[in-house]
Amino acid sequence: MNRQTAREERENSRIDYGIIFPIMMLALIGLASIYVAASHDTKSVNVVKMVATQLIWYVIGIGIVAVMMQFDSEQLWKIAPYAYGFGIFLMVAILIFYSRAYYVETRAKSWFALGPLTFQPSEVMKPAFILMAARVVRSHNNQYRQHTVRSDFLLLGKLILWTLPILLSLHFQNDLGTTLVFLAILGGVILVSGVTWRILVPLISAITVLGGTVLAFVTTTWGRNLLSHLGFHSYQFARIDTWLNPSNDTSTSSYQLWRSMKAIGSGQIFGKGFNHIQVYVPVRESDMIFSVIGENFGFIGSTLLILLYFLLIYQMIRVTFDTKNEFYAYISTGVIMMILFHTFENIGMNIGLLPLTGIPLPFVSQGGSALIGNLIGIGMIMSMRFHYHSYMFSADSEKFN
Repeated sequence: MNRQTAREERENSRIDYGIIFPIMMLALIGLASIYVAASHDTKSVNVVKMVATQLIWYVIGIGIVAVMMQFDSEQLWKIAPYAYGFGIFLMVAILIFYSRAYYVETRAKSWFALGPLTFQPSEVMKPAFILMAARVVRSHNNQYRQHTVRSDFLLLGKLILWTLPILLSLHFQNDLGTTLVFLAILGGVILVSGVTWRILVPLISAITVLGGTVLAFVTTTWGRNLLSHLGFHSYQFARIDTWLNPSNDTSTSSYQLWRSMKAIGSGQIFGKGFNHIQVYVPVRESDMIFSVIGENFGFIGSTLLILLYFLLIYQMIRVTFDTKNEFYAYISTGVIMMILFHTFENIGMNIGLLPLTGIPLPFVSQGGSALIGNLIGIGMIMSMRFHYHSYMFSADSEKFN
């Protein structure tokens, strides 16, 4: 193999098309589903404008991915504290400058609004938190080469301290769904950080018991009174009731879930065909987008969608193993947990397996903030392959010289 051929192969392999392909397919499915949802909306919706706006967000996101790919591990390490600090600034600012109109509609102080433009700062906080958590773990493991109970407890303490400001802000934003996403990211990073199982097993057991206790509390009057004093709201209890018994009141609190389940069920095996909608589902262009896919393309189409997510996650894991970089491994774990939890929760709540939380379906649901946050994460993972092969190409160039 001559020098020119080697150069061309190295340059071509810097772009990871294994990650690009499933995202492109998900984007196409998302645009088509948003078009269908908007076309059958009972409100007066400009279909072309909604689809075009989402397409613009995809274009912006592609630009962000291209920029993020230019950052190698050393640069990502350096910008982590600044990204985290800027994210915390936004998370605090939203508590003051939140959109009053969105608060009335959703009871959450999670959105900035400037005219028709809206922005959710917690979405860009997610990749910033992933970067910071990866840096904390890598720095700690460099300092403590041997994992002991004492050093691992110290690591857990550091991670919790960096997570607390985010959780406090989300508490005051009344955004339980996003809180669960950050906890999933934190849990994933902890699992791969090397913390001994002598700590993990009791910790996981305690979390399981706590979750079961909270679930037991929400099913009793006295338990709900206690949880109300701890900050739970009536709409959150209503979501739990809807989840536990979706057929109890299909005209009010259970209406959205019941309609989603009906739409997905009506699609049966092969679906009704593209743009054939007979069941109305509120907010189906965003949180309930999976109901559109289920009704149009049935069980087969829904399964293919899920397989695309599995393919994407597999490709991200493969890149991580190929690059053999510990810092990158923690970053990719956070990104994978973020996308995996979003997917699991969104599809689960659409089919009644999980409570409604307002979590969008990655790369498919309508909305710019979540899309940009997810694509920032994808950009960080694609930088692994990009700079790994860049390094290998440089090494080969030295050999030729």
